[in-house]
Amino acid sequence: QVQLVESGGGLAQAGDSLRLSCAASGLTFNRYAMAWFRQAPGKAQEFLASISRNGDSTYYPDSVKGRFTISRDNAKNTVFLQMNSLKPEDTAVYYCAANLDRTSRYSSAYDYWGQGTQVTVSS
Repeated sequence: QVQLVESGGGLAQAGDSLRLSCAASGLTFNRYAMAWFRQAPGKAQEFLASISRNGDSTYYPDSVKGRFTISRDNAKNTVFLQMNSLKPEDTAVYYCAANLDRTSRYSSAYDYWGQGTQVTVSS
């Protein structure tokens, strides 16, 4: 049974940093590209970052480029999202996702999803 479990969310103030983690189990982690998405209330799901299976390739949309960094530790079956200079508009539920094929910015490409972790940023 595949499980992706996010952690590290919580309350933050504008300008703070948070590091999200996503621990994977039940799959051969180094065969999966990983990504982070988020969804704010009343808004569409938003792609944030993706990382290739061995971590040598990452991709970010312009909206978070320079503030967010994705990384992975294949020895620990974990992917991370470092978020700096947080803004109130970063408030959302953050999800990690796994794709057996390759990285994609489209949520439909991903095979497995975590349950999400809430990030709330106050001004």
